[in-house]
Amino acid sequence: MPEKQSVTQAETVHTGCGRTISVSRFVPAGLPAAMGRVVLDTVCEPFDSDEVWASLTPEEARRIAALLLFQAEAVEPTPPGRAGHAEALPISGDAYEVTVRGHVLTVDQPIGDGGHDTAPTPVELFVAAMTSCVAHYAGRFLDRHGIVRKGLHVTADYTMASERPARVASLTILVDVPALPPSRASAMQAVISHCTVKNTLEAPPEITITLSGIGGRSRAASGQEAAGQEPRVRLSR
Repeated sequence: MPEKQSVTQAETVHTGCGRTISVSRFVPAGLPAAMGRVVLDTVCEPFDSDEVWASLTPEEARRIAALLLFQAEAVEPTPPGRAGHAEALPISGDAYEVTVRGHVLTVDQPIGDGGHDTAPTPVELFVAAMTSCVAHYAGRFLDRHGIVRKGLHVTADYTMASERPARVASLTILVDVPALPPSRASAMQAVISHCTVKNTLEAPPEITITLSGIGGRSRAASGQEAAGQEPRVRLSR
């Protein structure tokens, strides 16, 4: 098949049923990138007879789904939003749709806290941001030194403060890197200890929370009437 010549490097999942499934993408030569396709591929195994099938564990299914979504985004990227900007809009109850640079996330609250538990909480996303930031720095370190990422696994455990104000009291992150030579351990520790999210926590930004559109008025109108003095809450470091 000619299009196969432009297939990207495939990511593979080896299933417990003995199947190897690969996910990649291709763009036919001479056509726009939007004409690309996501490729889900496997091969006939000796145990196959009249049909090819796969029995997936939930973990395997989530992994393949994540790879499919990743490749779909690459073929048909989301229109870029404004950098340095995020928006949150209510969906239902405590669930909100959050848009960041064109990407859409959802947050909710656990059922025990009055939500419907359809998505992580904002605090859990904060922990996830820290965890994934460390993973990103770890992966880039491995790439720079020609070390495979296979087996890289980053986990985080956190506790909430028992007293007010409500906040995360402790956060412990474990980075498991089976392929890392001992001689590189100290260098990698230094790199992952200075990921951007951690740096931000250690040198906190000034945070300003401003009310706008009060009483149905636009933010601009409110600012004009109050000569620029809108109700404001400033969170200092």
